[in-house]
Amino acid sequence: MTNSNSRPLNGRIALVTGASRGIGRSAALALAEAGAHVLALARTQGGLEELDDEIKAVGGSCSLITADLEDLDGIDRLGGVVAERWGKLDILVGNAAMLGSISPVPHIDPKLFERVMKINVTANWRLIRSFDPLLRASDAGRVIFVTSSVANSRNAYWALYAASKSALDTIAECYAKEISQSSIRVNLISPGPVATAMRAKAMPGEDPTTLPAPEDIAPLFVELALPTNQLHMETIQWSDWAKKS
Repeated sequence: MTNSNSRPLNGRIALVTGASRGIGRSAALALAEAGAHVLALARTQGGLEELDDEIKAVGGSCSLITADLEDLDGIDRLGGVVAERWGKLDILVGNAAMLGSISPVPHIDPKLFERVMKINVTANWRLIRSFDPLLRASDAGRVIFVTSSVANSRNAYWALYAASKSALDTIAECYAKEISQSSIRVNLISPGPVATAMRAKAMPGEDPTTLPAPEDIAPLFVELALPTNQLHMETIQWSDWAKKS
């Protein structure tokens, strides 16, 4: 990528959670290739280092953040670090999530329930809480959360994951309305079935070669991150978007 049109996110700062693998990794790579400096957050140092190599290979730049989103106070500390170093955040991608268990409601382990809610819901709320001032400091703050169709399907045995995604959707929609007069835009991506480790855990008998790959979803993150994007509080189904693109 050599011309300015191919790097429409030049000079922008993007934080991506769950960036060491799957959709988060592909989104981080695509944002970096589009010119953003990516703050890549994940628990797995090795996965982040591999991502760093890939980003450098496409001429991009990133900062690696090895952190656990269960450390809620750590999210606040990260906000302080970003404020001190860059003074703004242009793009927030809340991708990290935990599947938990697919089981009857009475059989859900209480500790697992708390952990899934902490990662899928509370951590994303804390990200908004910590980074709202920095998103407002951007000329075009963009917030993108990854949701799931199960949030509204109410399927048997999916209560834990579905409830967490439904709660995330509600928080995102309320926040979007609260900041509707600002330059921030908030949107949700519903990827559908994608060949990821989480999908393999949920559907162990499925052939992953029949599914879209994480890198197929990545261009949608770039589009929603653009300063020119004016979509606000849309839930974009990747399959529908792909047909139009």
